[in-house]
Amino acid sequence: MPTIVVEVMPKAELLDPQGKAVAGALGRLGQTQSALANVSGVRVGKRFEISIEGVADAATLAAVRELADTVLSNSVIEDVVGIHVQDAPSSAVA
Repeated sequence: MPTIVVEVMPKAELLDPQGKAVAGALGRLGQTQSALANVSGVRVGKRFEISIEGVADAATLAAVRELADTVLSNSVIEDVVGIHVQDAPSSAVA
């Protein structure tokens, strides 16, 4: 069963207070973990995973694009930055 993944991010020109809070926390962690000291910014978005029956054809992707633009995102403050098909894994990994 394929899954269609929709990614939504805040518009680049808008402030992202949640991303700023995460960046601040990473900065504090960077004092003890040097790999995090190089983080210069964080933007927080949303990811939707829509499972479908059958094949993810062009009509299905067009319907998901319409859904993403009208329901899953607020076009005033967010952009739909990605829609792609992710096939179900052949076996589950624990």
